[in-house]
Amino acid sequence: MKKKLFIFSNESIFIQDEKHFCDNIDLKSSPEGLNKKFDVNLIGRKSSKKRAHEIKLKKIKIFTNIFSYLSEVIRSTKSENTKYLVISISPYTFLVCLLLRIFGKTPIVYLRSDGYGEYKAILGNLGKLIYHLMFSLTSIISNLISCRNYILRGRKGKVIYPSQLDSIWIRKPKIQDVKSFKLLYVGRIRVEKGIFSLAGLIKNKRNIFLTIVGAEKNTSYKINQSNINIQLTQSNKLRLIKYYDDHNIFILPSFTEGHPMVLLEALARRRPVIIFEDIKHVIGDKKGIFVAKRNFLNFFGVLNHIKKNYKKIQKDMMKNELPTNKEFIEEFVKAIDDYK
Repeated sequence: MKKKLFIFSNESIFIQDEKHFCDNIDLKSSPEGLNKKFDVNLIGRKSSKKRAHEIKLKKIKIFTNIFSYLSEVIRSTKSENTKYLVISISPYTFLVCLLLRIFGKTPIVYLRSDGYGEYKAILGNLGKLIYHLMFSLTSIISNLISCRNYILRGRKGKVIYPSQLDSIWIRKPKIQDVKSFKLLYVGRIRVEKGIFSLAGLIKNKRNIFLTIVGAEKNTSYKINQSNINIQLTQSNKLRLIKYYDDHNIFILPSFTEGHPMVLLEALARRRPVIIFEDIKHVIGDKKGIFVAKRNFLNFFGVLNHIKKNYKKIQKDMMKNELPTNKEFIEEFVKAIDDYK
């Protein structure tokens, strides 16, 4: 009999025709993968907006307010032979951790991004202070799993390496040239993702074109430039791969990142990646990632370097050893099991 695993998330989940949908692909793939080993019960917040990715789990509960959400947390503590996984630290999940400890349970907190950077990008130094208080207490009362060692900030925890890659992602990519700069960004359209900053950087630049794949339905964005094309979030893997293959450079303009899945996707399709100095820690030992400054002169210099050396860069990228989703789930299961 499989051990029960409650997963608590701050993510919004949309329900339609008894099916559940989310925007963050990790909230779909991680619970689905863990469900092969555990009896997964996913708890989340209810969304009124349509989301992109269907979560294929039988046991999902979503709540419209914090009181009903926390009541479910309390009910979950009555289960025997159970583990508790909390995804990321937010006001919701911080309260989840506190309640679990009050009822004698030790949560396992999965840190999949750098909350310090995210909260600072949104709320400035006040946001950084708020996150510091939540993180400091959470790290005392919980067991930690992180996607990067630096995110642990010296606290004891296990490090795993997330990935969505499978054999379809890694198969031979389409050949591209660089007659013009066809940039691709895949992700949420948020301030902390740096997409508005990037839009300003390439404004009125006729030889630079940017496609953004990450829009929500029935949502308008304050980006209206002739060289920027905004597309809906893409849940179809083959269509998403086609976006990568139809562009020659991937760009990740975020002010903060943990272990971005899209980075691995771009490397798998052998598309050189441009990031900015804020997140240079994501490079690791990977080839094909280039760091730019947030001014056009430096940024354009990086673009031209990639253009002049495109074939050599792609050849070097073939040496990258990229983790797969199967390996990630195996690591995740082991990390959870190791915490008794």
